[in-house]
Amino acid sequence: MFLVTITYTCSVEAVDEYLDGHRAFLDTYYAADKFIMSGPFEPRSGGLIVVDTDDEDELEAILSADPFYQHGVARYERMRFRPTKAADCLKNRLSLS
Repeated sequence: MFLVTITYTCSVEAVDEYLDGHRAFLDTYYAADKFIMSGPFEPRSGGLIVVDTDDEDELEAILSADPFYQHGVARYERMRFRPTKAADCLKNRLSLS
């Protein structure tokens, strides 16, 4: 699993030009069961995506489909994450007992 932080590299107004495409990108990978949660930071300087994959190549392929990535309006940091505890509603999804 990876935590991916997205940091905008330009104004929020410039980012907003690609927001609809970014939301469609999110919908695609939620439907593929790859994203667990996502959302913007407050104040709005970027956001976070929790990605259900252990494969770095797959993660790169996923992120490269994001219009924010394609148009260079954001920078991505990837951190491998191994959850060991979770709320009951997430335990089955994360294969925790």
